[in-house]
Amino acid sequence: MSQYAKWLGGGLGWVLGGPIGAVIGFVLGNAVDSRKAGQPYPETHETTPSDFTVTLLVLAAAVMKADGKVVKSELDYVKEFLKRNFGLTRAKDMTLMLRDIVEKDFDPLPVCRQIAQHMQHAGRLELLHLLFGIAQSDGAVDAGELRLLEAMAHALRISPADYQSIQAMFVASYDDAYKILEITPEATDEEVKKAYRKMAAKHHPDKVATLGEDVQKAAHEKFQKVNEAYEKIRTRRGIK
Repeated sequence: MSQYAKWLGGGLGWVLGGPIGAVIGFVLGNAVDSRKAGQPYPETHETTPSDFTVTLLVLAAAVMKADGKVVKSELDYVKEFLKRNFGLTRAKDMTLMLRDIVEKDFDPLPVCRQIAQHMQHAGRLELLHLLFGIAQSDGAVDAGELRLLEAMAHALRISPADYQSIQAMFVASYDDAYKILEITPEATDEEVKKAYRKMAAKHHPDKVATLGEDVQKAAHEKFQKVNEAYEKIRTRRGIK
């Protein structure tokens, strides 16, 4: 299992009950039914009740369906993410699970609330970043996807400022650079500098140095967005 997987899973015991446990029960039931019917289902990896990866698939499926359709670019994005972080064999198993989950209408918000009780803040930010990536993979994040992502962020106990900062990394707007730094265009030059230092510290890859290369890569992407936002404002204002 990749370092990313270990980070996202955290303590596996918490997935045994609540809404996440119900989803895992559904996946296990489908696996049993498929094998009895002689249909293909994950054979190379034995799914267990502590398999937290199902949680990730539920949230991904919800975002994929938020605009009323599941398009190939979104599915490809998720597949590439799974292959990159879990390996080809494990990714194939998870893709089959995703197929079943997409066909079922799970409410992602109770799942998010359960995650919020057990996952550290940095991990929840990385998760929201991934979900925005799925939404944007078809070229644009539409209104339905934005409504769902905002609701999921609230359920994950992510602050409005953090949500808007990550949103601005994927949805371009006139003041996106300011949103990334969690300030408004009315901020003074000193406030811009202070905000940049704060956000650079929050998203610095060193904060997740112990969580593996995959998590550090995602953190580096956000750190780069923070630097780009500051450079855009600095250049526009002529800040020294």
